[in-house]
Amino acid sequence: MSDMRREAEEFRADSAQAGAAPQAVAEPDAEAYRPPYLHAMLAGGIGGTMGDMLMHSLDTVKTRQQGDPHLPPKYTSMGNSYYTILRQEGVRRGLYGGVAPAFLGSFGGTVIFFGCYEWSKRFMVDNGVASPVAYFASGFVADLAASPLYVPTEVLKTRLQLQGRHNNPYFFSGYNYRGTFHALKTIYQQEGFRELFSGYKATLFRDLPFSALQFAFYEQEQKLAKSWMGSKDIGLPLEILTGASAGGMAGVLTCPMDVVKTRIQTELDPEIIAQARGKAAAAAAGKAVSQQHPTTATSSSRPTKSSVKQPNIRGQSISTSGASTALKQHGQVSLDTESVMKALKIIYRTEGVAGWFRGVGPRGVWTSVQSGTMLVMYQTLLKWFDENPISSLDD
Repeated sequence: MSDMRREAEEFRADSAQAGAAPQAVAEPDAEAYRPPYLHAMLAGGIGGTMGDMLMHSLDTVKTRQQGDPHLPPKYTSMGNSYYTILRQEGVRRGLYGGVAPAFLGSFGGTVIFFGCYEWSKRFMVDNGVASPVAYFASGFVADLAASPLYVPTEVLKTRLQLQGRHNNPYFFSGYNYRGTFHALKTIYQQEGFRELFSGYKATLFRDLPFSALQFAFYEQEQKLAKSWMGSKDIGLPLEILTGASAGGMAGVLTCPMDVVKTRIQTELDPEIIAQARGKAAAAAAGKAVSQQHPTTATSSSRPTKSSVKQPNIRGQSISTSGASTALKQHGQVSLDTESVMKALKIIYRTEGVAGWFRGVGPRGVWTSVQSGTMLVMYQTLLKWFDENPISSLDD
């Protein structure tokens, strides 16, 4: 089937040259070849997962920089943050904390994403929508379809990345999960099922414009590259350049939304702060001075093991899972909101424009390499599936 389509493309190109229609060959038609949906979904899923796994450690650095509540901040420059986490916590529990939910969310989410992206793009183009508009809108639609699976895994991933290793003596995040399953169980038991969708709106506000911009940039850059090369095969260097530049530009432009998403998903609810302080004060009053330090309930020092007990808060929609966050110094103002616009205003008022772009360096590099890897693998796997088809049904 793919051979027939490619022969048809070559026939149309030859006819255009013979019929003196230079406009038809000046810009190759990006919509002439449409892979089967199964091929597109598998190629996108594998490519997206490879990109995410390759850059997971840098994503951890970005999360630490954005969610670091300490004063002064523990993590500053990208290189220093990477080295500090590696030296203190290692690779598996430090830089690659939260990799299990990241893998599940990445593969499942990108499979859904590419299937919906291809369908919506073709539907709009076939119904007369201009290609740039179709690419942009299809990114929105595809990310919206993948979000019910992606957001819960993002909550788990972000918390485990911010926490680092279990019983972490180097960084106090307010969490102390033993692993992915324990994190899922703890969140469900203590905070309710709804907490797995904490920051849902913020995630959509980040990912919808990111995907729309990424694929709008990518499709247009691919068209320009094909027109410049005069061929559908633009070569590996241009494949990498178009994918990496599209992802990098989209990542930098949407960094403020990423900061808001991270802060909402990792921040402690003020009601739980009050409950934690009251419970800690009562516990301190009922114990002997020799067994309990008198300032643990009232000071803003970092939490001790005696301060990590959590109240039963099943069913409440809050931002984090641990009361211990209330007892450490805060280097950034509490957002106390699920509203994206309100959160942006709070961050700007208290931290300025720099607050919107915390972690922009790691995010820019991460999205560039991740996007380049994903899209290059996507194109490479589509060519491989053409030669070794696993789906013989025409779309």
